[in-house]
Amino acid sequence: MTYYVGIDLAKYHHECLVITQEGEVVSNSFTFDNNKQGFNSLLSVLSSLDASKQIKIGFEATGHYGTNLKNFLTNLGYDFMEIHPVLISRFSKVSSLRKTKTDKIDVFLISSYLTTVEYKPYLTESYHITSLKSLTRSRDALVKERSLQLQRITNLLDYIFPEFKPFFNHSLTSATCQYLLINYATPSKMSRMNQTSYDKMKSKLRRTISYAKFSKLRDLAKNTVGVENPLLEFQLNNYLTLYSTVDQLISETDSLIVHEFSQINSYLQSIPGIGIISAASIYCEIESFDRFNHPDKLVAFCGLDPAFYQSGESEFTGKMVKRGSAYLRQYIMNCAQYVLLHNSTFYDFYLKKRHEGKKHRVALSHVAKKLLRIIFKLEHNHINFDATKMI
Repeated sequence: MTYYVGIDLAKYHHECLVITQEGEVVSNSFTFDNNKQGFNSLLSVLSSLDASKQIKIGFEATGHYGTNLKNFLTNLGYDFMEIHPVLISRFSKVSSLRKTKTDKIDVFLISSYLTTVEYKPYLTESYHITSLKSLTRSRDALVKERSLQLQRITNLLDYIFPEFKPFFNHSLTSATCQYLLINYATPSKMSRMNQTSYDKMKSKLRRTISYAKFSKLRDLAKNTVGVENPLLEFQLNNYLTLYSTVDQLISETDSLIVHEFSQINSYLQSIPGIGIISAASIYCEIESFDRFNHPDKLVAFCGLDPAFYQSGESEFTGKMVKRGSAYLRQYIMNCAQYVLLHNSTFYDFYLKKRHEGKKHRVALSHVAKKLLRIIFKLEHNHINFDATKMI
């Protein structure tokens, strides 16, 4: 006999049910808190089961809510299976026509689902993979925050000094731009810049604009159509400080990511166009390539596979399902844009899809799928990328 332990995860407490293959309830549904005391109550139930029988534990993949429970079970030697919520939802629809949802119903569905599928225990993440995922996702949030602050700075400059951004080719990210904005901020201050100001800037920056361009910016500041306002200047200085702080945090996070990824033997970075940060981001989202026995399953995990419909004599494919890892899909799509610049086979494949009438993003998604299949082969065979074998 095998015990099937279904756990419905939540933020503060979890629901648990133990049944047999025949659906007989071994332990009635009970709630335990997401803390040490609650985990120990779960352990009491698991310990009371017949040790000679197999215990199969399953719960929905619900982000970080189950992280502590997974660590607890792993440390005690229990394995478990994570189930995609979509599969539980579909199982619910075929199990009953009633539209009722409670924690007790959900945990029964999870337990019952376990009895119908092949049990595939979750592969325990290494310390470095866990750290990497946290770091790369944190970096992703920081990059978005930096972009937000940059947008806010741009909007304020449209009021205060609208000629500034066009002067720098509509980019505010250079060291010179940041130096001028942090130290002078307003047109009135920039209009009073002199040779001493320029010499000081040159001593601070490794590379900056010429004095002739510096003088032209000063003239623009004298004749700007912008309107200075103490409140706007106050906001601008705040956003500049936030931008600088976030930018520094990203640099520090990048250093940590590089250090952690160096502990892992990966072949992703051998692909031209994929840098170490992108390689680390992709690797930690996949976690373990042993989870997939075919590249198409990796494509599906990424959510890049197309929907497929078949009924009677009719069958056709639909749009990208987007049901996999959103982070992984984002990283792969971004990398697909860069590998085009470094490999003629990728670029020719992209052009082929474009000539078939596909739009840019659709053609790029095909490149992303091709890239994923190559990544799968490199990691499974433990080999570096070789462009000559793609010809």
